[in-house]
Amino acid sequence: HKQSQALSELQTALGLPQPPNRIECYDISNIQGTAAVGSMVVFEKGVPNRKLYRRFNIKTVTGADDFASMEEVLARRFKRWSSAQEKQKKEVGIKTDPAFTILPDLLIVDGGKGQLGRAVKVLEEYGLANRFLPVGLAKEEEQLYLSGRPQPLSLPRKSQGLFLLQRVRDEAHRFAITAHRGRRVRENLVSRLDQIAGVGPVRRRALLTRFGSLEGVRQAAPADIAGTAGINADLAQSISEFLNRTD
Repeated sequence: HKQSQALSELQTALGLPQPPNRIECYDISNIQGTAAVGSMVVFEKGVPNRKLYRRFNIKTVTGADDFASMEEVLARRFKRWSSAQEKQKKEVGIKTDPAFTILPDLLIVDGGKGQLGRAVKVLEEYGLANRFLPVGLAKEEEQLYLSGRPQPLSLPRKSQGLFLLQRVRDEAHRFAITAHRGRRVRENLVSRLDQIAGVGPVRRRALLTRFGSLEGVRQAAPADIAGTAGINADLAQSISEFLNRTD
């Protein structure tokens, strides 16, 4: 009942033709611009559909630029949608990713007017400006920013509509942070192995594939490490000593 009420309240407050049964929300997570990750979460009929969650490692942005990172994430999301449309025209019944092939009824970006502006720019580039409603949800006052509207919209503090928006936004934030931490761990792991002379990308992948993790390599005996393709006994000894040193 609360989910239906929330969707109905959002429909009325935002002037939508129907309840926003598919809501997508996007957030960016980074620490001083490093290992930046964008998140996409999907709620259907007020309930999270985790099978449709997607993460995006930021590729084109240098430094802590959340606006440019958001633009990259949305461009990649709707490029996937555009590509799926082309494939479906050429081959009827082709299997596509439902995370990208279905458009939202409501798109939320975590942030205010600036982030909304980047979202609108991407939608215009892909001819989607009038297909669904994009909004920016600012954290401080929990206000909604709508394109073309000079003043933000405030929903009643105890309304189910606002509670749903907060849940969606918080879930996008949680998922972005989780993805960011995972990326940092992977990159730290890679950099640790790269510090060892003689271990390049090929041998690094071979080690991680065989032992499953950096900790697995660290715990392995030199003789076991030497059984990895491309690694001789001397290099195996160097790897073991480097990963187990205490300095």
